[in-house]
Amino acid sequence: MIFAVAASTSSTFIANIDWSKPTWDLFIVLFFIIASFLYGLSLGRDRILVILVSIYMSLAVVNTAPYISNFSTEVGINQFFVIRISMFLGVFIVLFLLLSRSALLQTIASSDKKGGFFQIMIFSILHVGLLISITLSFLPDSSLNSLSPLTKTIFASEVGRFVWIVAPIVLMILLKSGKEKKFKYEV
Repeated sequence: MIFAVAASTSSTFIANIDWSKPTWDLFIVLFFIIASFLYGLSLGRDRILVILVSIYMSLAVVNTAPYISNFSTEVGINQFFVIRISMFLGVFIVLFLLLSRSALLQTIASSDKKGGFFQIMIFSILHVGLLISITLSFLPDSSLNSLSPLTKTIFASEVGRFVWIVAPIVLMILLKSGKEKKFKYEV
């Protein structure tokens, strides 16, 4: 039932694409598909997991940063999203560089293996979807009104954002790293 509705909505979306006048929806969908595929091929499972942890930490920092609301009065509410996106990207890059050199990578890493293709593709899809959802959450509501209902539902709605935030966590819990279990106390 759900797949039938998704398929009909997707086919309607594809049929209504005007290639002579590309919209933000088309850009978002193409970015989602291309970035997911390229991420899956260029990064391994372990790097994607470190990136996901960096994204969660960056989101927590940006959403709870004190004095950031003071900037909205200085720059204007319509340009405030640029500050939040820039701050998110800056914190993300710093955290990723620090975490990739820390013990976190060795904790998450399943050795030098890149992981199974299925795991890599699922994690990269969830990673890119999470980034798109976070970026759209920083935009003002007036900018989101120009998106199609399908794009808003998938990436910008409260339910969509919740799913994009929770799905990678659930997948990290469900999929094993391939690392053999190490017991602290041996007999």
